[in-house]
Amino acid sequence: MKQESPIVRRKSRQIMVGNVPVGGDAPIAVQSMTNTNTCDVEATVQQVKALEEAGADIVRVSVPTMEAAEAFGQIRDKVNLPLVADIHFDYKIALRVAELGVDCLRINPGNIGREDRVSAVISAARDRNIPIRIGVNAGSLEKELQRKYGEPTPEALVESAMRHIDILDRHDFQNFKVSLKASEVFMTVAAYRNIASQIEQPLHLGITEAGGFRSGTVKSSIGLGMLLMDGIGDTIRVSLAADPVQEIKVGYDILKSLRLRSRGINFIACPSCSRQNFDVIQTMNDLEARLEDVNTAMDVAIIGCIVNGPGEAKEADIGLTGGSPKNLFYLSGKPNQKLDNATLTDDLERLIRDEVARRQEQDEAIIARS
Repeated sequence: MKQESPIVRRKSRQIMVGNVPVGGDAPIAVQSMTNTNTCDVEATVQQVKALEEAGADIVRVSVPTMEAAEAFGQIRDKVNLPLVADIHFDYKIALRVAELGVDCLRINPGNIGREDRVSAVISAARDRNIPIRIGVNAGSLEKELQRKYGEPTPEALVESAMRHIDILDRHDFQNFKVSLKASEVFMTVAAYRNIASQIEQPLHLGITEAGGFRSGTVKSSIGLGMLLMDGIGDTIRVSLAADPVQEIKVGYDILKSLRLRSRGINFIACPSCSRQNFDVIQTMNDLEARLEDVNTAMDVAIIGCIVNGPGEAKEADIGLTGGSPKNLFYLSGKPNQKLDNATLTDDLERLIRDEVARRQEQDEAIIARS
């Protein structure tokens, strides 16, 4: 039987990034960032659409120049997902993308420049109901804080964030979220834990520059997992030196493992041993590849023998237990039919898709009656 997550989430103010609620009781949003040249409109649009198909809720786009700002406007017109513009130093770029329909401005008010420039950006955001994300990064702390602390520390990250927050407070602007990222797990976790008790705004989580696909996934899972277990976090990004689509997939896997969000199939599979009655690893690789398009939340247990197989299968929506001469297929916790090894993957895919279709029809019927 599925269990609800025991995690009690931190109470935060809710803001809207486009049509996506962030904070409050909203689901934790999963986001990524494009790595195409923003001025290459078509390539960036295609990447945003690929991220949307993978399940992204929000996408960030770097906008370093005014030329990129104009390209951003074209991109905004061609995609559906909320877009965050990542902007540094030039306040005029922020003003321009605000005119072009940006859904959130990722800035540090402190590096925008003079107070009148900061005021202009905040005024544009207020007039258009655009939230601001204060993004503090250990690799780009203010020189004054570098001198004060000697090196990046959790305290330095929090002090930097609070300086930027003070600027927004002076302008009575509360429509913002905050991130405090470092590539070092303990520093990041300590900084988020510190600021979580000081402000009410949503927190965007990430371990920045986490690494390649494997090492970055591990580091992000540990760091984000620690914070999410504390109830901290309203949006997440898994920063990987890899295809951004992989960031979305890993992000959802982290949230699924903590029962914080459900999307697609949650596979339970044994690592296999000499007791297996079918090739578990190959079956899993094939099923994951074939069923990537499935968005319906479902637990599927693939176990190679009868030691743990029946117990796992009975708790899952769909289960398979290895057996001789045939494997036993479970549906809704009950034995349903036996499957041959020769056509095992094809049969499993068909049966899983049949159950997905049945659930979708059931959901559509409920919606039609409501």
